[in-house]
Amino acid sequence: MAEQICLFTKDTIIIKPSKKSPALLRMTVLVFAMAFGVYICSICLKQSNFSISSKFLNNEIIERTHCDYSIDRSQIPYVHYPNPKTFSRVECACNPVRLFAIVSMQRSGSGWFETLLNSHINVSSNGEIFSVKERRNNVSSILMTLDRVYNLDWFTSASKNQCSAAIGFKWMLNQGLMEHHKEIVEYFNDRGVSIIFLFRRNLLRRMVSDLANSYDRYAKLLNGRHKSHVHSHEEANTLSTYKPAINLTSLVEDLKLMDKTVLEALEYFSSTRHFIIYYEDLMKNRTKLVDVQEFLRLPRMELTSRQVKIHKGSLSDHIKNWDDVNKTLRGTTYESFLHNDY
Repeated sequence: MAEQICLFTKDTIIIKPSKKSPALLRMTVLVFAMAFGVYICSICLKQSNFSISSKFLNNEIIERTHCDYSIDRSQIPYVHYPNPKTFSRVECACNPVRLFAIVSMQRSGSGWFETLLNSHINVSSNGEIFSVKERRNNVSSILMTLDRVYNLDWFTSASKNQCSAAIGFKWMLNQGLMEHHKEIVEYFNDRGVSIIFLFRRNLLRRMVSDLANSYDRYAKLLNGRHKSHVHSHEEANTLSTYKPAINLTSLVEDLKLMDKTVLEALEYFSSTRHFIIYYEDLMKNRTKLVDVQEFLRLPRMELTSRQVKIHKGSLSDHIKNWDDVNKTLRGTTYESFLHNDY
C-alpha cells in the first residue's frame, strides 16, 4: 500500500507509513543482527583457534629449543624426539634420535653389517621387518609400519628404545621398496630418514651365497636346522660343503639384472640423504665403520660381530661347474668376478 501524505499547513508535511512497515523493518533488523552475530562469532572462533595453535606451537618450539641446544642447525631435519605410545622415554625425552634404513639385497652382508651396528650401545636396528608380506601389501601398510618403527613402538631383541641415538631396520630391494619407491622417498624426505646402501661388488659371490642358502632351507645341513648366518667356524665349514651348480644359460643375464636393480635403487633414492658402502670394502678395511658412525652422528665405538663368514677363499672351491662358469664369463664385463676380491 502506498504511503499517505497529509498536508496540514503550507510548510508542514507529515509522511504516514503504512501499517505493515514496522514489522518489515523489525524483520530486516533482526536478519541483519543475526548475520552480524554469526560473523562476529566466526571471527572469535578463528582467533581462539589461532591462539590455541600458537600456544601449542610455541610450547613445541620452546621444548625443541630446550632439547636442541647442542644440535647443529643443518642437522635439525634429521633429528627427532619420538613420543612412543607404548612407553615413556622419561629422562631420555631430550635425547635426539636419528632414523635410518639399511637398503640392500639378500646375501650382500647386510646381516653381518647389522650385527656390527647393533653392537653400538645407542643403535637399534630391527632386522628385515618387511620380510612379512602383510606389512608390504600396499603403501598404507608400509607407511603404518614405518611410523611404528620410527616412533619407537616396534620391539625386537635389538631394541634399545629409551636412549637410542639411531633407530632403523633392514630393507631388501625385493620387499616392496622398488614398487612403491615414490611414496617411500617422499616419506623418507619428510621424516628425515637417512639411507645406508649396502651392496656387493662381486655379484657372482652373492649368487653362490644365495643358491647355497636356498638349498639349506630344505636340506637343513646343521642338525636339521636352517641357518642363514652362523657363529662358529664348524657351522660355516658344514654349510660350505654344498657347491651349487650355476645356470650357464642365464648367468650373464642374471648378473645384468642384479646390476640394473642396484643402479635403479640408487637412482630412485638419489634425493634422500644417503651413504653408499660395499661389503668388500668393509671386509678389507674396518675403518669404513667409522664413516658409517659419522654418517649417523653416533659416538664412535669399536663395533663387533659374532658372525662367521661361510664362503671363504677362492670361488673355484664353491662352484660345482667352475670350469664352465669360468669360460662363460671370460671376455665379458663380469670377468673380474672370477678373481679373489678380498
